[in-house]
Amino acid sequence: MLRFADFSDLPAEPNAFVGRESDLDELVQLMRVSRAVTLCGAGGIGKTRLALRLAARVGPDHPGGVWLIELADLEKGELRGYVAAALGIAGDLAESIAGRRALLVLDNCEPVIGECAELCRDLLGACPGLTVLATSREPLRVPGETVWRVPPLSVDRPLDGRGDGRGDGSAGGEESEAVRLFVARATAARPDFELTDENRPLVTELCQALDGLPLAIELAAAMVRVLSVRQLVERLDDRFRLLAGGARTAPARHRTLRAAVDWSYRLLSPQERLLLRRTAAFRSSWTLDLAEAVCSGPGLPEEDVLLRLCDLVDKSLVALDGEIAGQARYRLLETVRDYALEQLAESGEETELRRRHLTALAAMASGFKEAIAPGARTSWPVIERYVNLFDALKVEVGSACDWSIAIGLPETALGLLTDLRYLLVGSGRKLDMAERLDRLLALDVPQMRPALRGQATILRGELALAAGDVELATWCTRAGLDLCRSADDAYGEAVGTIVLAQLTGKPDTLARALELARRSGDLILESLAQGTRAQFGLHHGRLREAQRGFEEVLAISEGLDNHVGQSFAHIGLAQVARRSGDLATAKRHYESGLSLLRHVDVRQQIVSCLAGLGKVALDQGDLVEARSRFTEALVLSRDAGLRAGIARRLEEWAVLVSAEGDHRRAVLLAAASVALRSRQPDARTEDVLRPARTGLGEAVVGMLWSEGAGMTAEQAVACALDGALPERPAEPVVPVSQDSRLTAREREIAELIARGLSNRAIADELVISPATAARHVANILSKLGFSTRTQIAAWVIESR
Repeated sequence: MLRFADFSDLPAEPNAFVGRESDLDELVQLMRVSRAVTLCGAGGIGKTRLALRLAARVGPDHPGGVWLIELADLEKGELRGYVAAALGIAGDLAESIAGRRALLVLDNCEPVIGECAELCRDLLGACPGLTVLATSREPLRVPGETVWRVPPLSVDRPLDGRGDGRGDGSAGGEESEAVRLFVARATAARPDFELTDENRPLVTELCQALDGLPLAIELAAAMVRVLSVRQLVERLDDRFRLLAGGARTAPARHRTLRAAVDWSYRLLSPQERLLLRRTAAFRSSWTLDLAEAVCSGPGLPEEDVLLRLCDLVDKSLVALDGEIAGQARYRLLETVRDYALEQLAESGEETELRRRHLTALAAMASGFKEAIAPGARTSWPVIERYVNLFDALKVEVGSACDWSIAIGLPETALGLLTDLRYLLVGSGRKLDMAERLDRLLALDVPQMRPALRGQATILRGELALAAGDVELATWCTRAGLDLCRSADDAYGEAVGTIVLAQLTGKPDTLARALELARRSGDLILESLAQGTRAQFGLHHGRLREAQRGFEEVLAISEGLDNHVGQSFAHIGLAQVARRSGDLATAKRHYESGLSLLRHVDVRQQIVSCLAGLGKVALDQGDLVEARSRFTEALVLSRDAGLRAGIARRLEEWAVLVSAEGDHRRAVLLAAASVALRSRQPDARTEDVLRPARTGLGEAVVGMLWSEGAGMTAEQAVACALDGALPERPAEPVVPVSQDSRLTAREREIAELIARGLSNRAIADELVISPATAARHVANILSKLGFSTRTQIAAWVIESR
């Protein structure tokens, strides 16, 4: 059984959780009987914090995973794609989650409340093991939903004198929840703060005036570093008078919260106000460098941004949200950002701030391109920081592109995306920009540089290729190539030719790609061209050619200190070594490739290394090691929703469990793998089925095959990892037997095919007619269940 901790992305709590003990106990019981629970209440009432604590409490009851999906930044039409990206799922959400006992925490559903309702309805209906915990200012109104209204923190002192025992700084642990929260946060802001008999009534009065709302209390508590509690109470009274002009129909808690935020804003210095409203230009988060680039300007010199940012963090208006690439990451609380956006709109600065936001991100992307430019020789730690930085700022990149689309000026955004092309398509790392790229390219801007449009169109082709849309990829690549050639853009022509070579595998295109890459002087392009040639050599069984190509990639990548390129080369060399029967060398290369990928998320290459190590261990008879490696690879593929990857991993598992003597499960997994890839059984499948037929009999194998072919991807993964077996179908289906026991002559011809010989060359070698050679090749294809000579060559090499 998978451990809950392995599949939880709940963030660590930034400070002590105060109060709500009875609320939590009640909610824990509620979560055990309801699959859809929505925590409702006004902004700032503590819905998110309560949801996170609740999710941590019930997490062990959901071994299939616990995920937090934050929706405060979302706009209409983005929900399903955003949820899939947050879960790392490339395929269908419901199919990927399927029967897992999982918990999905949807936080701040208000921006897309209708879409949230539809998503929850669909997922809950299709995934019987799924539970949804949502936070929203209003109910989702989906069937089976239980709405739990989050109350304010209690303000009156508890009668039983109960404390929470957390050592949060409260006096004697017998104060109300609201007072305990104020004391905990005030002590954090000013360590010498104490709750005394003198200030206790004032603190209680303050909490009562704030209606027990956690956000308002925390904002007030942060101010004790500069004001006394008495001053806070006096100024709060002044600020509440601002509510007189508010909407009478607005919820009372909303008016109180708005007053607290407005009061906090008015207490800020002019520079602090400037910075707070300007940070609203960031849709999700930012770094100090970005804040200095975007938010400095009239009234706020760049050198003052850090000081004012510290002030806003101290006053709980800006949250310090961990680190990215060695830099502190900041964000605005939802309610504070709503308020800051209003202030920004009223200031007349919004258009300029949006422009600076786009320009700053484009400058960062340009810095990345310069870091990998020919001759730069940038060290890997610097590149790694760029990779992780842009991964964390992908919401900001998307927001900048959206603004460019809205104003009809795509050039800067297209430059931003093309500068990030390696991060968008390389090593399985995609920032999901395909749709935005389509919209940017669709804008009619006659003055746009043809070279830029050409490179952007080629990039769109690369994204299509990564998504498996070969037709679109080919069209975009050829169209982009034409534009780059017309503009005499040597770099764009080299990139496009390499992509075209990846699409076609034609020898002349491969040779042209390598020629253009070398002519450009760009070693990264040269390594990509060499890698493309090596992969096609490996695919066609030309092992020496493949080895030379991968060795070239490794040498270039080591010279550039490019860990991703080195890992790619090690994987290729490992595949060559394993096909040649050199298991020790294969293992060494896989381990080297894996060790280079510790600090960046290049999941595809990590899975390749893990699966490769599992195959080597299986070849060596180390079933324990093989199981460990295959488990890691399958889990990573499953969590990313990679259907084709899951199918390949299941085939490996079928071989493993067959070697372990579990022929029943071997047949189930082999059938599931074949069904998921919509293909016919081949010789590798027969290698699993043959011992099963001997041990179980044809009838039982037929029944198991039918069961396995009917499993979903999630069921098949559970069968592999946990041994979970499906229900038996009514009718058995006997798989087509693939007789891989070739005659001596057929085996001889298969070996010649693996050497790359044509039918005529085989006929000359064996002194037979070409027609006889062709007939033998047809028999081999039929017996092995293959459709191409390349498959025969690969099978021969793997069987040596």
